[in-house]
Amino acid sequence: MATHIRHYSLMNYRFVLTNVALSLFFSPTNAQAADLQVASTAIEVGPQDWPWWRGPTTNGHAPSGQRPPQRWSDKENVIWKAALSGRGHGSPTVVGDQIFLATADEDRQIQSVVCLDRHTGEQVWSTIVHRGNLVFEGNKKTSHASSTVACDGQYVFVNFLNDHAAYTTALKRADGARQWQQKISDYTVHQGYGSSPTIYGSLVIVSADNKGGGAVTALDRPSGQIIWSHPRPETPNYASPVIVGSAGRDQLVMVGCNLVSSFAPSTGEKLWEISGATTECVTTAVTDGQLIISSGGFPRNHVAAVRADGSGQVVWENNTRVYVPSMIVRDGYLYAVADAGVALCWDIKTGRQMWKSRLGGSFSASPVLVGDLLYATNEGGQTFVWQANPTSFKLVAKNQLGTEVFATSAFCDSRIYMRVVEHNGAARQEILYCLGE
Repeated sequence: MATHIRHYSLMNYRFVLTNVALSLFFSPTNAQAADLQVASTAIEVGPQDWPWWRGPTTNGHAPSGQRPPQRWSDKENVIWKAALSGRGHGSPTVVGDQIFLATADEDRQIQSVVCLDRHTGEQVWSTIVHRGNLVFEGNKKTSHASSTVACDGQYVFVNFLNDHAAYTTALKRADGARQWQQKISDYTVHQGYGSSPTIYGSLVIVSADNKGGGAVTALDRPSGQIIWSHPRPETPNYASPVIVGSAGRDQLVMVGCNLVSSFAPSTGEKLWEISGATTECVTTAVTDGQLIISSGGFPRNHVAAVRADGSGQVVWENNTRVYVPSMIVRDGYLYAVADAGVALCWDIKTGRQMWKSRLGGSFSASPVLVGDLLYATNEGGQTFVWQANPTSFKLVAKNQLGTEVFATSAFCDSRIYMRVVEHNGAARQEILYCLGE
């Protein structure tokens, strides 16, 4: 039975934990409506789950109290590994006894969601979401399954680009049966598509920025009905929508399309919007509660801090290229990995650089904060572990697994779920590793 939660905002009460379930609920209009909505659309995920993009708090912070391994290989600290069909860059999503991943078989032109047993890696179910009409335009690095699945405990939600349109599909968590599918917008391909769904109250919120003009849209989770939708500029962009608790309220933030935009997530009301960011962004915005940090990489490189109160003030900005890996905020400092393989730390209030250190390789996956350690994996499969310390860079460990990694790993219950590629000559095989001591 889910806990009933009333009048709690994202900023202060993102999660309420019980020994049975973890539920989110936001700002009911009255007690009766609260009881009805929680009963029908409660979000039930556990305290040691990784239920959507960037983890339970949507900011790259792993659940507290974990002790995942700091060292591993293809033989050391491997609990299990499972071969995956097809190709995809979406992160593993972990809820209850299940793991969900988006994948695409380009030869057979199939886009699917696969469900694995969390404890053994054995396949539980696999559902074909789209058959045919894959779009082969865009950047060679992209995949046809780059969205990370979101799970509310009842359904799993996934975004796919298919037949030059962006679609969101809901599947039943238990058996993968289709609940609904909704077209978000037509999609003119530039680089590709990789925006992931975010969940807020009774809604799943999705975006599809593109050169033809896309949309940011809120859908009813059980039915797929469009609750609100905003058209977006006709520019390519790849950022995912994210809910942040900032300036005393919950805000749905979109960066890119030369804008930083804030919406009321429950109603779609535009709270504020400024000219900023850059045209093409991939990273997901982060906040310290007062500033929203955006970054992008085309046509210019930038990292910028914008006041979240609607004043439009850009507090600081620099020209560092943090284009693809999203950033981490911890205790007043901003940690980032530049695409070119440099770790950086800034004072979030002033933008003053505290340190930078070369890691090596190119990065697409985002770093994850586990306690006081940061884990980041480059495209060659090397994971660097270092201390989240503003005074200096201190490398703790470096590990090699696989030959190619684009997906951000999931960290929960002292386990690491890492999606890697292993090459054997010309043969390419994706594998999901479960790592633990």
